[in-house]
Amino acid sequence: QVQLAEAGGGLVQAGGSLRLSCRAPGRTFNNYAMGWFRQAPGKEREFVASICWWSGSITYYTDSVKGRFSISRDNDKNILYLQMISLKPEDTAVYYCAAGPLNSRNQDVYTYWGQGTQVTVSS
Repeated sequence: QVQLAEAGGGLVQAGGSLRLSCRAPGRTFNNYAMGWFRQAPGKEREFVASICWWSGSITYYTDSVKGRFSISRDNDKNILYLQMISLKPEDTAVYYCAAGPLNSRNQDVYTYWGQGTQVTVSS
């Protein structure tokens, strides 16, 4: 079973940047599609971005983060990234990485999940 661990969350002012990372200690997720999801207080978990299993391949983004967030992966280092710039207060949420067999916006496709990392954007 693949266990995922997110890092890089924190408190940032609006307009600031953060880079989240996701690792699978002791495992490889090179053959999995990977995604980032987020859950804000009182809201359901939602799709943020996803990437196919090979580096530099097909990516999907939710409309609200297009042009501000960038998902990437380094399969040699076994790390998934989410670069976030021009952060807004509405980006405040717990961010989760996930691994699954398909590159999809649908969270039900993803088999493995991390515990999440908190991102807080102050106005």
